[in-house]
Amino acid sequence: MQTAGALDSAPIHRSQKFTDKAAQRAKMDLQIRFLPPYSPELNKTEILRRFIKYNQLPFDAFLNFQNLKDRLTDVLHKIGSETV
Repeated sequence: MQTAGALDSAPIHRSQKFTDKAAQRAKMDLQIRFLPPYSPELNKTEILRRFIKYNQLPFDAFLNFQNLKDRLTDVLHKIGSETV
């Protein structure tokens, strides 16, 4: 059974050190696939995620998982219904 991994095209993933290990990964039946350099269908999601993380979530949202869930739920319920 082959295992696949998906990576972006960050320089570290395209480095000589990384590509030198390709044969070793092939022996382990691990296939690496690279994401396209530009994925417009993902771009809007990334923009929204960044906006929420840096502009809408208070610092205490990151204190624990329950806080994060609660604060994120509040923000997502407000989107489209009031000025964010």
